[in-house]
Amino acid sequence: MVAKIFSGFILAFCLLSHSLIWAASGSNGFSVSSSATKESLQYSPEQIVRFAKKVETVMAKKGAYVAILARKGRPASEMPQGMVYTHTAFAVYSTITTKDGRQLPGYAIYNLYQRADQPDVSDLVTDFPPDFFAGVAELEAGLILPSPKLQQRLLATITSPTYGALHDSHYSVIANPFTLGRQNCTEFVLDVINAAIYQTDDITRIKMNERDYFQAQQVNVNPFKLLLGSWFTSEVSLSDQPGDAVTATFTTIGEYLLKYDKGAELLRVLPD
Repeated sequence: MVAKIFSGFILAFCLLSHSLIWAASGSNGFSVSSSATKESLQYSPEQIVRFAKKVETVMAKKGAYVAILARKGRPASEMPQGMVYTHTAFAVYSTITTKDGRQLPGYAIYNLYQRADQPDVSDLVTDFPPDFFAGVAELEAGLILPSPKLQQRLLATITSPTYGALHDSHYSVIANPFTLGRQNCTEFVLDVINAAIYQTDDITRIKMNERDYFQAQQVNVNPFKLLLGSWFTSEVSLSDQPGDAVTATFTTIGEYLLKYDKGAELLRVLPD
């Protein structure tokens, strides 16, 4: 009898921890490449391509060489309070080589993606808008257009060794943007932005300036559930969270640039 009660407690304990961080592991959710997801697609390839082209058109009409792009990988009902988008990356105006060898203007997407088979490890991957939006829960894009001056600095940083040097492959979905040791897509984007702003690859200086000027998002999840998640889900870590858990989000990055980057714009793109 005691064994059955204990087994039931362990099962409930594991189920609670598994549901903790937004059903993240192995899902379409946060920073997994769409090509690596296993869930059924919510939209047809035609719908995805049409929407991706609309997002590109919006960026092109704004004259954007570098933009910050976000997607909704999970339904709003599954997102923690204060968080809207699940994945953020850079869109860089580029010359794209098609499969038949043609060279066309378009946007390449520079991502930090967690590995599908090792969700606590990430890689830097370049793909394209239809790849970026495949597998989303909702067809909506968040778009930050930095000032023209910052866009030029971002382009120089993204195409330099600094971009790769800022990557920490130890992934956590709730990485603290003020500390080292864990990183998610939004912290990486923030680090690259500040490398461009201050024209430095010194991560110590970058973190110091982020602590001084950037307002992080508090992770509004019950602390006990958060602790359980860090025990049972490899992509959730508290090792870089010295106090209350905080993280960077697309929204907080947008607020940061609207405050300190004169001329920056924040847009939302919806399907026709």
